[in-house]
Amino acid sequence: MANDTATTVGKINPDVLAFTEGKDPILDLALAQSDCIGTAAHVTMLTRMNYTPAIFTEDQRRQVILALRDIIDEARRGEFTITAADQDVHLAVERRLTERLGDLGKKVHTCRSRNDQVAVDIRLHIRDELNALALELTDLADSLLTLGANHRTVPLVGRTHLQPAMPSSVGMWASGYAEMLLDDTFLLDAARRLNNLCPLGSAAGYGVPLPIDRQLTSNLLAFERPHHNVFYASCARGKDEAVLLAACGQIMLTLSRLAEDLILFSMPEFRYFTLPRDLCTGSSIMPQKYNPDVLELIRAKAALLQGYTTAANVILKAMPGGYNRDLQDTKELYMEGLRVTRASLRIMKLMADSLTVNPDACRAAFAEPGVFATDRALELVAAGMPFRDAYHQVRDHLEDLRGMDPDAVIAKKTHLGGTNGISFPALLARSGAYRAEIQASQAGIAEAFRKLLTV
Repeated sequence: MANDTATTVGKINPDVLAFTEGKDPILDLALAQSDCIGTAAHVTMLTRMNYTPAIFTEDQRRQVILALRDIIDEARRGEFTITAADQDVHLAVERRLTERLGDLGKKVHTCRSRNDQVAVDIRLHIRDELNALALELTDLADSLLTLGANHRTVPLVGRTHLQPAMPSSVGMWASGYAEMLLDDTFLLDAARRLNNLCPLGSAAGYGVPLPIDRQLTSNLLAFERPHHNVFYASCARGKDEAVLLAACGQIMLTLSRLAEDLILFSMPEFRYFTLPRDLCTGSSIMPQKYNPDVLELIRAKAALLQGYTTAANVILKAMPGGYNRDLQDTKELYMEGLRVTRASLRIMKLMADSLTVNPDACRAAFAEPGVFATDRALELVAAGMPFRDAYHQVRDHLEDLRGMDPDAVIAKKTHLGGTNGISFPALLARSGAYRAEIQASQAGIAEAFRKLLTV
């Protein structure tokens, strides 16, 4: 079986085989551990299934579990391979089991299709990646909150249309992006919840004529629950990846806007911030250059995420119900989307942790008196003048505002979320609570897998 493609998928023209396998032999290496864990749960379920004669005995299950543990170790060491004859990780794992266990290895595919096998592999992989991504998001949020808390009283010109607008602060700016990231977790949670459903046992999308226990399989893999309708379980593939990419895309949009601010505010004409030199790149000809390449790349990668999301949605748009090979191409999209988003979060945390704030440059930017206009107009309103009259009076006498103190202005805004009304402890507590939730999820999954692979 090891090198005989015809025994598993029929005799195929070599050009067709090369075209249809695509990048699966490479991409599927990331799914090797997930495939082994999914197989362990499936074989455990078959062992406990109320059916005579038994598909697997307890001793046979034990043999399969031990062999799967060896394959997982191989994958972790980078020694697991997927051949062209295998086509994908599923047949590669089955090949390795058959090489070691003989006919016993040929039984693991009972009541299972590569359709539900890849679906559960992807969901296990996405779940791990999403949890890791969520922790990296909270790490960046905490770094931004620390940056903001340490410079909460440093005035910063707030801008609309990129023009000076009203007094703001470094604390407001940094914590605003932190809160934006924390709100992005609402979408991340939607993706996590949609992903946390078990498709295993749906087979080719229409069930099997044996009394399999899909709830047990779902429990063994620490999913929230199985998909109820097996046809839907098959159709859910692709949509799962598209929703994940949409959530990652929103995170990348937040990072892209943050990156753009950092690029602008670190320009010599602004110099509000100084970027860490070890996170910048040089020029091949200009010795003085320290370029914000990583920030520019984050902007570009945010655009790529929008493209990945659109591609995944369009692949699904005209697809009929049931499995279709088009779905193969959503695999690379979601894997690359996760990789890009996680890498961008880590890079931005490095930037936030070592960013230098220049208070003198921040205060010097308030030399233009117009930035105080709205605050002065509201002072007149507080003294009894109608707002529109105050508006016109201030507009006609902007020079009278020269010399206003930005520190005093931002100190007056004590309302919720104002420059002197931001609760950094509350935002940090929110980030901490979310981190604890993710860590509890990770611990629960790890314990479920430990029990599953214990013999």
